[in-house]
Amino acid sequence: MAVGEEGADLRGIIPLKQHFVLIHGVGGGSWCWYKIRSLMENSGYKVSCVDLKSSGIDRSDVDSVLSFDDYNKPLMDFMSALPENEQVILVGHSAGGLSITQASHKFRKKIRLAVYVAATMLKLGFWTDEDRKDGAPDLSEYGDVYELGFGQGKDKPPTSVLVKKEFQRKIIYPLSPNEDSTLAAMLLRPGPIQALTNTRFTEEGEEGGVEKVPRVYIKTMQDKVLKPEQQEAMIKRWPPSSVYELDTDHSPFFSAPFVLFGLLVKAAASDVASACT
Repeated sequence: MAVGEEGADLRGIIPLKQHFVLIHGVGGGSWCWYKIRSLMENSGYKVSCVDLKSSGIDRSDVDSVLSFDDYNKPLMDFMSALPENEQVILVGHSAGGLSITQASHKFRKKIRLAVYVAATMLKLGFWTDEDRKDGAPDLSEYGDVYELGFGQGKDKPPTSVLVKKEFQRKIIYPLSPNEDSTLAAMLLRPGPIQALTNTRFTEEGEEGGVEKVPRVYIKTMQDKVLKPEQQEAMIKRWPPSSVYELDTDHSPFFSAPFVLFGLLVKAAASDVASACT
């Protein structure tokens, strides 16, 4: 069945031209989604990719981004600007899961579905040690892998972090094409680590809040960044409506773009339809 035909089967439930909003992880940018965006737009979907503060083409100084609200402001501004009657499908990769969770707390009525791809999925952010154990990468087994920035001084906690180039392919893109890991090595930028580690969400927001946003999780079973057992722990603590699996590394938009595209379309059709019935 073609994508257009699948959408036609659900007429009256799902708009024929669904709007996907794609959110990158730490150090990434809109460029991460170039394969997925091409597949979606060629199939008739509307796609928006948001560069978070100090990421992608946003030229903000990463060491000055000290709060999650500041880091995630581009997405929150995007959601605020949406017409009141428009709903989008949010897709967050890695730490982008925190971004779409914050949006779900505040813009429930504008979100048709939230999809977490190898992503941190914590209802209230990093509140506890258990949250950090499940939702934050632990790369200590690889040794000294990080380049750190100290925007507030060497005697203060680091303000930015980047996986060193010599470790990027081994850890983040081991199953991805060489040309994609090469592109990433050229474009990755330090991420605002202080802003991310201080992430806190409250239950405030629209009536019903985050619990009324349908959620889907896509697990990456050969992930060396956010390991499968961490992903499973978050799924058990805050169960989504559906869980899908990909036999990929942490970056399925590079290593399995066609399969990821198919799962996103499937989730947008079946999970949204289920939520509407």
